[in-house]
Amino acid sequence: MQGKVEICGINTAQLKTLTHEQMDVLLPLAKAGDSKARQTLIEGNLRLVLSVIGRFEKRGESPDDLFQVGCIGLMKAIANFDPDKQVRFSTYGVPMIAGEVRRYLRDNSPIRVSRSLRDLAYRVLQCKEALVLRLGREPNLEEIARELALPVREVSQALDAVCAPVSLYDPVYADGGDPLTVMDQVRDERSTEGDWMERIALRNAFQSLGDRERQILSLRFVGGKTQMEVAQVLGISQAQVSRLEKGAIAALRKGVSVS
Repeated sequence: MQGKVEICGINTAQLKTLTHEQMDVLLPLAKAGDSKARQTLIEGNLRLVLSVIGRFEKRGESPDDLFQVGCIGLMKAIANFDPDKQVRFSTYGVPMIAGEVRRYLRDNSPIRVSRSLRDLAYRVLQCKEALVLRLGREPNLEEIARELALPVREVSQALDAVCAPVSLYDPVYADGGDPLTVMDQVRDERSTEGDWMERIALRNAFQSLGDRERQILSLRFVGGKTQMEVAQVLGISQAQVSRLEKGAIAALRKGVSVS
């Protein structure tokens, strides 16, 4: 989003800004119903909307859609702001805009969660915004849980429930070669697609061996017997066992590599 100049047909490089003195004059007028003052306030705070939606740029949503939703939050903030309170408009407006964007993302999430969990997530996000303003930094899970008198596990689950889903094929790092994807980081090393394909190829190669070769490999590598012990079981020499074993292993390697 940083390199995007046009959002909703608006050149973001030319957005207007208002001074604190201008805001102090316009806010009471807008509160009194002055539509021109309200329009000026909206146009003069679009950079504020732009800065807020920048937090959500990795959610996979259209910047145009987020900008429009953020503008709705801005208009609500202007309508509900009390000029008599000794609070800057940006301090009040940022949580309102962010909350509107979060509601949009929550309601349009492709993953559906229960209403109770969504409501809890909304409470957690509101609490987080309030703590950011109070502490001047991002609060941790323990601080949010303490503020809401909830177990840390419930807070974590609520936040996870409203996180945007990530594709397993999303790149997380690239350095000139093939990108590293999410799948590369979270795959189960004990049971990957490559593993079971290799097992199928190995089983097919094993089945293609002769009865004696299969028996020798089973006795050697499953039964744990020495070549001399295998020779005694089959009634052949140890040299014959060694030759048949090497040939069987070579056949297995060839069968797996071809597959």
